[in-house]
Amino acid sequence: MITRRLVLAGAAVLAFTASASAEDWKAKYPELTFAVVPAENASGVTERWAPFVSYLSKELGVKVTLRIANDYAAVIEGQRAGNIHIASYGSASFARARLTGVKTDAFANDINADGSTGYYSMFFVKASSPYKSVDQLKGKNLGLVDPNSTSGNNVPRFELDKMGIADADSYFGKVVFTGSHENALLALSQGTVDVAANQWTSDDDSTLAQMLTKGMLKNADGSAMKKDDFRIIHKSAAIINGPYAYNSELPEDAKAAIAKAFFDAPTKDKAAFDRLSDGQKKGFHPATTKDWDGTIELIKFVDALRKKKAS
Repeated sequence: MITRRLVLAGAAVLAFTASASAEDWKAKYPELTFAVVPAENASGVTERWAPFVSYLSKELGVKVTLRIANDYAAVIEGQRAGNIHIASYGSASFARARLTGVKTDAFANDINADGSTGYYSMFFVKASSPYKSVDQLKGKNLGLVDPNSTSGNNVPRFELDKMGIADADSYFGKVVFTGSHENALLALSQGTVDVAANQWTSDDDSTLAQMLTKGMLKNADGSAMKKDDFRIIHKSAAIINGPYAYNSELPEDAKAAIAKAFFDAPTKDKAAFDRLSDGQKKGFHPATTKDWDGTIELIKFVDALRKKKAS
């Protein structure tokens, strides 16, 4: 006969087992490293991410350390070596990581204010320039972000190929990798490049919007630039928002705890969550690695373009 005492004893054993399992992974991983690639200057990244990382530490019960990576390649190699346990990826850099054998699994991506989970790559020019389309920019200077940037290199090259420009490096007078999304727009505002590729979700949710809010972009006379000082001359098809991914070799209990902490963030620490996007995101969307299969095909295409040019 099953008695109440037996049921309670069984429940206690299950609770103890679950607790012991949680403590097992925490003993093995007393500290987790969370890496992000700067879309803005390092101090801005720290201000944006530090509250959320503190929230993660509290929720997970282990120290979570923020690592601001120099570039996408550093995140890829850090996860390959097992030194980075959680990472914020762009879609293309995550695809590159998977293509090169990094053991990383996506578990979430951002939900935009309108409920969508995608963004766009844009070609920006200054509104004072004569350029209204890419075909007017032959021989001019193009500003890209990073070789592993989705909206700042891979999608722009894919879009250019669709326009019949298979070799951007010979079409433009110069192609410059600026190192960050902010730097690409700074180069455009200062006249170093004539057109710049960058990410854009909405008028209020983009690197350009963030920089204009901070007064980071200036006219030649030192006055602050405005949205109307820039013109979009090309918009890509929608790109899936980049994933948050954990190291595949983490214990399953650790992975579950990390994912839960992310999904709970908008309600458990709204201030820290809102700081990530200046209040422009609604939450985290559950995701799987397969969601980026299309991006992997894009990277293969861009790689083929590069090989074709080299041959």
